[in-house]
Amino acid sequence: MPSPRLDDLRRFAVARSLFAPTTLPGAIARLGFVQADPIRAPARAQDLTLRHRVRDYRTGDLERRYQRLAIEEDFFVNYGFLPRDTQALMHPRTARTAWPPARWAQAHEVQAFVRERGAAHPREVDAHFQHGKARNWFGGSSNASTQLLDGMHYRGLLRVARREGGTRVYAAHDAHAWPAHDPAAADAALDRLVDVAVGLYAPLPAPTLSQFVMWVGSAAAPQWRERRRAALRRATQRLASAEIDGLRWYWPAGENPASRRHAAPEAVRLLAPFDPVVWDRRRFEAFWGWAYRFEAYTPAPRRLRGYYALPLLWRDAVIGWANLAWRDGVLTPDLGYVAGRAPREAAYRAALDDELQRMTAFLTPRA
Repeated sequence: MPSPRLDDLRRFAVARSLFAPTTLPGAIARLGFVQADPIRAPARAQDLTLRHRVRDYRTGDLERRYQRLAIEEDFFVNYGFLPRDTQALMHPRTARTAWPPARWAQAHEVQAFVRERGAAHPREVDAHFQHGKARNWFGGSSNASTQLLDGMHYRGLLRVARREGGTRVYAAHDAHAWPAHDPAAADAALDRLVDVAVGLYAPLPAPTLSQFVMWVGSAAAPQWRERRRAALRRATQRLASAEIDGLRWYWPAGENPASRRHAAPEAVRLLAPFDPVVWDRRRFEAFWGWAYRFEAYTPAPRRLRGYYALPLLWRDAVIGWANLAWRDGVLTPDLGYVAGRAPREAAYRAALDDELQRMTAFLTPRA
């Protein structure tokens, strides 16, 4: 196999991630993980990601169909949706923050309450137990019950049964239902988790591969923190790789980044800020030569491209961004370009119109 060039890796990255649209279960299985985000501008990140990969996908379809799918919400390299068999690889999870006996007593009381009800909304838990307020990660105050439920979910005591208006509704889950891993099984499970991340985000520059292995072994499965460096060594040995311009890149063995099958279509895609194609900002800058940043949490006067700017992919190049407003069934796009202007090709204008029509259909509620 000839050594690929950076242009080959770019086309490979776009083609392998933006595969032909399939069913919702099929797309989740092929991706391996779908990152979630609560901001809706004009739709949540998980919906924006899936719309390119699922036939006739509409915003909210994942939430509506969640209970009928063999998937779970959990923390992987970040928070999102993943197949149950992948989630099982991360458990029984031992959280890095140890709970004192009093906290565990609270958790078991809440678990019994949720189990008796079948499923419980956080406000029901809060009303029953009146845990009060607690300081949150951002330095503010939130319901202590909400923080307890989050911790119980992370530790496998609860699962997300469904969502109501975007809020997680929990059901009981017995953590002991997952078998403990012996050392050899732990290494195999950790390797499989790393392969899920690589499969989703490849081709990866070496620093990003290292970052993913560290995250998988610290947040997804912190019980295996001491095994991370060995897992990274194994990954570099089993994955295919090449050095390009002084940087080593990795991708799943058996795939050919230089294949002619990876030719870019004449299409425009507006991508979620967390879409696998653009997720790794290091790779983004290597491929497209400019810096994209998610600015929703940046003070408005300091934003360069907008509150929720969607990267604009034309063929295999991210050439700009779009901020979209959706009001009363009307989509209003505000586009920006790295070059300062849009491509003058008629093919681009036609492809952009097609994408905006697809976005309108995606945002239109089902009858």
